[in-house]
Amino acid sequence: MKRAQWCVKSSVAGPPERCKSFRIAGCQFAIGNSQFVIHHAHVTSSFKSAVRQQQSVLAPLEKRTLLWLAERMPRWVNSDHLTLLGFAGMIAAGVSFYLAKYDARALFVVIVCLAINWFGDSLDGTLARYRQQQRPRYGFYVDHIVDAFGALCLISGMGLSGYMTGTIAMALLIAYFLLSIEIYLATYTIGVFKLSYGWWGPTELRVMLAIGNLVLFFRPRVTIAGNRYLLCDVGAVVAIVGIVIITIFSAIRNTARLYDEERIQ
Repeated sequence: MKRAQWCVKSSVAGPPERCKSFRIAGCQFAIGNSQFVIHHAHVTSSFKSAVRQQQSVLAPLEKRTLLWLAERMPRWVNSDHLTLLGFAGMIAAGVSFYLAKYDARALFVVIVCLAINWFGDSLDGTLARYRQQQRPRYGFYVDHIVDAFGALCLISGMGLSGYMTGTIAMALLIAYFLLSIEIYLATYTIGVFKLSYGWWGPTELRVMLAIGNLVLFFRPRVTIAGNRYLLCDVGAVVAIVGIVIITIFSAIRNTARLYDEERIQ
């Protein structure tokens, strides 16, 4: 809250009135002897983009590829078009997983849809930065809310396909959202947007899922210790364990860092 300032308000019905003016959360308040007036003030909030950390194995090659594509993208295509294209690819991937319940060849369509998703989801931000058309708040919000709905569509399609148990699909979705929450909170409080963990990032996960789909077409079940399991269930359980471990480790590390930076005197 800013320091209060005295001002003089004129009134048609009476003499000028001395009032106290101050601002809270972007609103101008004026308190006089006989009335309480609120003036809304337009406040331009400053948004500082977080530092992007991406150290996955494919990151250098991917960055060069995206810049090459951005340089050759038609002028009528903008980042919003690419975001919608990436979202459509993820929805189509989820639908294709579901349709694989009736025709396994739909698994090959999933791979195509993942490529479309990579093209749109990875290139939208690169194109905006290349053309100097960044919209930090809008871009961050839209990109990640679209990712959340996209993950919901994809994992729901897997859970309804018959290739993955519904309960495990739900647990995978919860684990994904838990990690997403941790990443977004760290981005806001620490100012570092972590896009990868070790060698793994979104692109590597798409590649792994595409390879898994090829294996899934020929071998939907695997034998472990004499028992038969769905291949997707085994992969999902491994992913859930990994995601939970990463989330807990990151939460402890970030909590310790913030505690150290904001110690109570």
